[in-house]
Amino acid sequence: MMDGTGVIVGVSVSHERASVDDIEAASVESQRRGVESLLTEPGIEEAYVLQTCNRAEAYVVAPAAEVGRAALDSYLTGVEDVAVEMGHEESLRHLLRVAAGLESVVLGEDQILGQVRDAYEDARGGGGIGPVLESGVTKAIHVGERARTETGINEGIVSLGSAAVSLAREEREIAGGTALVVGAGEMGSLVASALDGTVERVVVANRTIPHAEHLAARLDVEGRVVGLDGVPAAMEQADLVITATGSPEPVVPADAFDEAGETLIIDLAQPRDVPPVADEREGVVVYDLDTLESVTEESRAHRAEAAEAVEALVDEEFEHLLTQYKRRRADQVIATMYESAEQVKRSELNTALEKLDLDEGEREVLESMADAIVGQLLAAPTRSLRDAAEEDDWATINTALQLFDPDFGDAGTPNSDTGPEELPEDVRADMPSAVLEQLDN
Repeated sequence: MMDGTGVIVGVSVSHERASVDDIEAASVESQRRGVESLLTEPGIEEAYVLQTCNRAEAYVVAPAAEVGRAALDSYLTGVEDVAVEMGHEESLRHLLRVAAGLESVVLGEDQILGQVRDAYEDARGGGGIGPVLESGVTKAIHVGERARTETGINEGIVSLGSAAVSLAREEREIAGGTALVVGAGEMGSLVASALDGTVERVVVANRTIPHAEHLAARLDVEGRVVGLDGVPAAMEQADLVITATGSPEPVVPADAFDEAGETLIIDLAQPRDVPPVADEREGVVVYDLDTLESVTEESRAHRAEAAEAVEALVDEEFEHLLTQYKRRRADQVIATMYESAEQVKRSELNTALEKLDLDEGEREVLESMADAIVGQLLAAPTRSLRDAAEEDDWATINTALQLFDPDFGDAGTPNSDTGPEELPEDVRADMPSAVLEQLDN
């Protein structure tokens, strides 16, 4: 099959239907490792994996939808009841909505756009990005950027970090208190920034001390740092604890809660940083990602008008993307069809010219006649293939691919990212005007 003519199949396990435990069960060791694993499945040509604290998603490109579904069924097991399977167009629209922040716990949150970009780089590093996903994921990133620069979708609570601090302020009087932030990564930085000016002091705990020191130094309030082994002692002095590491195991030991006293804990990690035993300790209240759903409802209401504008933006860009896919697919087949016919024409012309003693004028007449025949023969198939692409009639497209051998002669196959308008000038110069008119229109 020619590159760039596959279909996308996707699967999503997200906060919309799944719990934190479900999302954890659906996640793999790393996004890149997930991509590499999917590429080993039969028939899979491209792959993209997106894993955040509130979603685990995978997308593959295959020659047929059933091939992609089989690969995803093997990849994602145990959470079928909460997984949402998506076809080609649904996958593309969903990716655009995710990057725009329309599918986030916090409507319009900024962090997801960076996560989509990071997943794109991970997929590229794992060899998963080809012409189909290249167009889809980069379009999603473009839509995410437009949503945040052209609308008010990211005003107010813009991250899970700020949502967590908002929840803490509703539940406790934290002004003048001490907050412990466990984790100095991207999410921990968002939490610390949201706490800055809200509490009197912030303690940052992290496995790598220099990272914690760098984060604490950016704060206007009093800040200090500890290693993860210093978490139990720091908890004794903290009124609020927000955890946000990327550890696969709980980083807060069970005995850290023995002397914690009255403490509010918000666990933003996925998998959880706080062991279940914490809920059993007197005076300790633990909230996780599932709890933040209720906190963000008010923010959603405030952003409803902006969300409508983003929905319209997604619709607009989605139609552009589909047109791009359809045009490219049809043009690839048309280019293959033409070059195959051109090979035959040139071969037969050379044979005839070797047998005939023609002057220059007569040779031009014969060549023009051959061009006209090719043009007239290809005009109707060109229109039909364009119509088939517009109508998503991939059966016709695939039949055309089988009829015209893409591995012809020394000319090779048209580049997967090259439409007829971008063919080399020497190739276009040899194309009959009737064919060029069909291609350029």
